[in-house]
Amino acid sequence: MQMKFDVLIIGAGPAGLHAARVAAEAGAKVAVIDDNPLPGGQIWRQGPEHAPKGPARAAIDALSRHTNITHLAGTRVVQSLADKKLLVEDATRGFPVGYEKLILATGARERFVPYPGWTLPGVTGAGGLQALIKGGMPVRGQRIVIAGTGPLLWAAAITARQHGAQVAAIVEQASASHVRQFAWGLLKTPAKLVQAACMRVDLRATPYYRGAYVAQAYGEAQLAHVRVRRGDEDMRIDCDRLACAYGLVPNAQIGIALGCETVETPFETALLVDEWQSTSVPDIYAAGECTGVGGMELAALEGRIAAHAATGHREHARKLFAERERYRQFAQRMHEAFALTAELRTLPNPDTILCRCEDVAFGDASKYRSWRDAKLHTRCGMGPCQGKVCGEAAAFCFNWETDAQRPPFAPARIATLLEV
Repeated sequence: MQMKFDVLIIGAGPAGLHAARVAAEAGAKVAVIDDNPLPGGQIWRQGPEHAPKGPARAAIDALSRHTNITHLAGTRVVQSLADKKLLVEDATRGFPVGYEKLILATGARERFVPYPGWTLPGVTGAGGLQALIKGGMPVRGQRIVIAGTGPLLWAAAITARQHGAQVAAIVEQASASHVRQFAWGLLKTPAKLVQAACMRVDLRATPYYRGAYVAQAYGEAQLAHVRVRRGDEDMRIDCDRLACAYGLVPNAQIGIALGCETVETPFETALLVDEWQSTSVPDIYAAGECTGVGGMELAALEGRIAAHAATGHREHARKLFAERERYRQFAQRMHEAFALTAELRTLPNPDTILCRCEDVAFGDASKYRSWRDAKLHTRCGMGPCQGKVCGEAAAFCFNWETDAQRPPFAPARIATLLEV
């Protein structure tokens, strides 16, 4: 028997969870699809010592409190089908799911910029470090450098410190003046200001380098130290782990594959939505980071607006517009303050790996004029991640436009594909 829902939501982070609650309270039959075993997304990721609290607890509890919400955990979207259906796969089977309204809340992923040593064991993204720690990876006593750009660096440092790690340094590529300007702008969003102040107090003894970046990571079988470039000076910092990523990238691939239009900015490619969070495709809405990276509060508001609109309660959605605008302005200030410096494009050597899945060197890819040519000649972007890592790196380093993702959107069993 085929599953069919009034409102189908992809993603169980803040946007998806808030959308699910609003739609359920409106009486709709709702389903939430998420590839993680537990709800919460990346920002509210649960783990052995990380039970959700506060707003996260309330949003997650709504899944079980409302009997008209079905949570399809550990389930991935494989491809879109005709007649408002998606092919999905869990641990045991593949099956189609139908919907009347679809809300995309697919979040974002980290942007990586290649540099010598970035593939060494012990090197992850900042968000990746958080996920590993919350999943139970021990870091007590380890020296960790947190590097890249944006507020996520501070959140990752707090998580590491709370679990006994020594944060050797926070290395921010944005200039000191840009960081100060962003900090003053937090006065317009008091909740963000309180968060930032608390983190700054907790990490007051941690070296904080601005206008700096990791130029190279060193080690044989394991990371041993990093070289940090700050102006014309280089610093050596001994460490056991490096968490380095350069902001977040909207996960817009599923929306693009469904035919949704995108919007290009100097900072990101995101799904284009109108004031109701509706995409260019009828009955498909989008909310949260896939429409532009802006933080948890903005994602939650957009999820609520999308659900109100999808269930025909636009008057409720309109009441949230002003608050959404405040957080959108915060997002704009964040993007402007933490825009990537062009110096980062010069870090890779010719033999630095660009595509980790297919073992393609930066120098080999740089011989070609476009992403398509590089894929055809080197298999860059053809591995399991389907270019989610190297595609963004190539787009930044070479100013290439990357291709839309083709189905299957994730590795799938043959039996699942035969369900089409």
